[in-house]
Amino acid sequence: MAPLELNALIAALPEHENGWGPPVSVESALDEVPYAPYSKGDKLGRMADWTTDSGKDGRDQRGGRQGYNRNYRGKYFLQCLRYAYGTDQVYGAGTSSLFSYQHAEDEASFSVVDNQRTSTKTRTGFGGRMTTFRGRGRGGGSARGGRGGSAGGSGGGFQRAGDRSGRDQGRFDNRGGRGGRGRRFGWKDYDKPQRNRDASVAVKPEWKMLEEIDFNRLAKLNLETGDGEDVDNYGFLSYYDRSYDKAAGTKPAERKLVAQDRVVFNPTTTEDPVIQQLAEKDEATIFATDSVLSMLMCAPRSVYPWDIVIVREGKRLFFDKRDGSQLDFVSVNENAADPPLEASEGNKDSINAPHALSMEATFINQNFALQTVNEESKHGFENPNPFYNEEDTEPLGSKAYKYRRFDLSLNEEEPVHLIVRTELDAVMKTPSGEDMFLTVRALNEFDGRAQGSGGALDWRTKLSSQRGAVVATEMKNNSCKLARWTAQAILAKADVMKLGFVSRANPKDNNRHVILGVVGYKPREFANQMNLNLSNGWGIVRTIVDMCMHMPEGKYVLVKDPNRPVLRLYEVPPSTFEEHEDSKAVGGDDD
Repeated sequence: MAPLELNALIAALPEHENGWGPPVSVESALDEVPYAPYSKGDKLGRMADWTTDSGKDGRDQRGGRQGYNRNYRGKYFLQCLRYAYGTDQVYGAGTSSLFSYQHAEDEASFSVVDNQRTSTKTRTGFGGRMTTFRGRGRGGGSARGGRGGSAGGSGGGFQRAGDRSGRDQGRFDNRGGRGGRGRRFGWKDYDKPQRNRDASVAVKPEWKMLEEIDFNRLAKLNLETGDGEDVDNYGFLSYYDRSYDKAAGTKPAERKLVAQDRVVFNPTTTEDPVIQQLAEKDEATIFATDSVLSMLMCAPRSVYPWDIVIVREGKRLFFDKRDGSQLDFVSVNENAADPPLEASEGNKDSINAPHALSMEATFINQNFALQTVNEESKHGFENPNPFYNEEDTEPLGSKAYKYRRFDLSLNEEEPVHLIVRTELDAVMKTPSGEDMFLTVRALNEFDGRAQGSGGALDWRTKLSSQRGAVVATEMKNNSCKLARWTAQAILAKADVMKLGFVSRANPKDNNRHVILGVVGYKPREFANQMNLNLSNGWGIVRTIVDMCMHMPEGKYVLVKDPNRPVLRLYEVPPSTFEEHEDSKAVGGDDD
């Protein structure tokens, strides 16, 4: 529009001497509407509302806030009219019927038509009674099992014949929770106290944090790696006693767990003489033990705190552990929804605290692996046990050490190889007469009624009839522990992984235990059952390796946060974790 036409239009408008707005005497199509001032503090609603009309109870088919707004739609409509036309006849919603919308005649002139097909399938169930499954609920409810528009609707759920009460007590909705006033399944308990665990190692002021890695980033890593190759083998293995493979949970299979008078060595990476020799020959650039490497590969599953010491010497990298590290102990119900509480957190049962359970599980695993073998028959390897001296008087337990090499190279130009020391526990003859190597581990049951049991089934009554349910519960409550054991078996190229089920003879006594049964699994198949991705584990290892290779030579510590799914990499002084040894040496000289 041209400026002249606009000015002419403005000049043609009538003027109002007393204030803003059109004068009262202006002729218009709304002469019958009187003018009245409005209050600027009035709440203004919607000018128009095109949503679905409400039902008889003032709630629409979707319920909730929208149904609440329907009850006050007329009030907002009148306020909007007062704001637009200014009339004191409608000052305040519901005080006058001048602008009230009479919808009775219009409502009677049309009806809602449901053009969606409904399907009703009838079958006999629940002991012969008729059960009707409805594709859509009454009152236009959602086909996914949501609540219908009317108060008595039972949309989408199943309803037994003859039950038309419309009550949804005991009915499961589409989110897995019960209808009615029951708590929704999976709802978080906000009244539970926040767990504040202590770190596995105290971070000192002189430590310098270099990286912080969230577990979500680790879960996205991936690196395809081969099965590896054997570099050298040491030690010997005793043959597994097949009598322990009787039907799990039966009375003849229950045996008392006895402490074994055998010695087994588990030195750390830098104290292993074989690894030192391989490092001098440049057989690889990265060295570790299966205990440390499995923890790193399964880091996203961990909940409890832990730490790994990393030492870089030139182009070589050593993944190490401290003396008395958490990696040497077996956790219990680490991944349970409500894990065991410490004594400081209100746990009055001291034998069921996390530290006590970990010590108990470690004792069980060490003795169980030695008890289930026959000492009379042995399978020897090329080299003897590298950690056993002739001066040692205690008998040596069944254990073999296989040093295996894996290729972590991304390309041929920059080869990256890793040598890991793996362990085997026993050997067993196949029907064809060939030797089959085993790793032997034990799951332990403490007290099903105690806090932190994780809803575990009673092994004595359910292990023989519901073994799958028992194992599935253990996979849920001990995901990190089982993942580490499976990774160690795959790294050692074991043929079978034996899992024993050990329970307390008395739930209140953590010193006496019985063996309820043993079950064997192939490591690869067991990894698929618990959704363990080894490629993701190798991707985590390669990421940490690249991170440390870009750092200068020195000592580093990778720490798992005690309360968050986070890893932190610290640069520490070279003498870290060696001060106590120096102080002991000084004290010995003084004596």
